[in-house]
Amino acid sequence: MRRSRLVLSGLALGLGLIAAPAAEAQQRTRLTVYTALENEQLAPFKQAAEAAVPGIEIAWVRDSTGVMTARLIAERANPRADLVWGLSVFSLLQLEGMDMLEPYTPRGAEALRPNMRSARNPMTWTGMDAFVSAVCFNTVVAQQRGLPRPNTWADLLDPRFRGQVVMPNPNSSGTGFLTIAGWIGTQGEARAWDYMTRLHDNIQVYTHSGSAPCNNAARGEFAVGLSFDMRSVALKNQGAPIEIIVPNDGVGFDLEATAILRGTRNLDAARRLADFAVSRQAMELYGRYYALLALPGVEPTVRGYPAEFAQRLVSADFAEIAGNRERILREWAQRFDGKSAPR
Repeated sequence: MRRSRLVLSGLALGLGLIAAPAAEAQQRTRLTVYTALENEQLAPFKQAAEAAVPGIEIAWVRDSTGVMTARLIAERANPRADLVWGLSVFSLLQLEGMDMLEPYTPRGAEALRPNMRSARNPMTWTGMDAFVSAVCFNTVVAQQRGLPRPNTWADLLDPRFRGQVVMPNPNSSGTGFLTIAGWIGTQGEARAWDYMTRLHDNIQVYTHSGSAPCNNAARGEFAVGLSFDMRSVALKNQGAPIEIIVPNDGVGFDLEATAILRGTRNLDAARRLADFAVSRQAMELYGRYYALLALPGVEPTVRGYPAEFAQRLVSADFAEIAGNRERILREWAQRFDGKSAPR
């Protein structure tokens, strides 16, 4: 009889231990978070946020910037995301213009760089970091093919680069869009379209990912991949035979940013995650991957960033570019989509 009581007690204790985590899990708020962050960033970002913000669980939905933006707009009447964490500010300004963002100023957001946060009060988005156009130049392939080192964007028009340049499609990739926005910013729109038309002759393929061109160049498939700083630096640090070139006639850049979607059913939890996204702890996390951070005074820890990135950024009017985004993308597709990779 005593043994039966002990067994029953043990079962009850065991069931209690099982029930406790289950009850705790039920109390957590599941946030659907849309993002264009790199895949390797998802796990550490989720882990850090869930540890810092008790009671939330992040469910990522990830795709390239253009795809994610189109999805958000398509879901406008019935939003499925609670929050965007890690999407181009060009996209967020477009959503802002469609009244899709929830006004909220996260705690501490006033300390962010003025050009890396919403000018509205309350704010509608907050910056995380900046990502920048970069040229991944495979020095081994270049030597084999006798290709010169490009120092300017114009150098890529050299006929010797025919079929050796890969670039992201700006309709699906935020990197592709910031690259052409940079050309428009430095050359003016008419000259930029002329430049893109001439560069098109040397393009082998337009990819649907901003990382893919640098990955291609790092593997030696092509000599030149037009990509962005984080992917370029990561691959070079891993030993890829690439040189990171920052064209001395200026490079385009974009901001990764955070925003709450209007209509979220989890507003309190979304606000707490937005608070974390601008915190020093979050900025230190972004600094593992990017050198240009939204919060002054946070020292990035990523290695291998060329100093030229900060010195060669073009002057960007994010609101104006966002207002012209759809028109620019339509024209680009009409002119150049024939060389895009299959979806």
